[in-house]
Amino acid sequence: MAKKNKIDVKGTAVTIFTSKDNDYISLTDIARFRDAERSDYILQNWMRNRSTIEFMGLWELFNNPDFNSIEFDGIKNMAGSNSFSLTPKRWIETTRAIGIVARTGRYGGTFAHKDIAFEFASWLSAEFKFYLIKEYQRLKADESDRLRSEEHTSELQSPNT
Repeated sequence: MAKKNKIDVKGTAVTIFTSKDNDYISLTDIARFRDAERSDYILQNWMRNRSTIEFMGLWELFNNPDFNSIEFDGIKNMAGSNSFSLTPKRWIETTRAIGIVARTGRYGGTFAHKDIAFEFASWLSAEFKFYLIKEYQRLKADESDRLRSEEHTSELQSPNT
């Protein structure tokens, strides 16, 4: 079961979930900062960019032994043409990507590993990215402080043997 948190970034609630010690940040929530009604179009426009595809491919090559680099090369070659479009679902299915996760249903949306999410936020707004990083760091510091406190409390409650 993944752990979920929300942070407030410039008045926008951004969901973060942790799975296998990796944090995934909602790209859907980040895109809502720009356009609440059409966040999916914002995301697709970002994914059309050659530099975006190159970054995501590089991230996958470093972090995903099952990444389909042959399909990635085909996508990269099409990037930038007027007729090219790419959805998160197509990216995941075609390349076996793990850096982006698409969830359906009530709590659905598109999530990305924090490295990729920060890249998306940078494309959207330098100011938003700055505040996203600051809020993310605050969340991680709070989590670390809470864990240290829980460890200290459990040490105090442990009987001496």
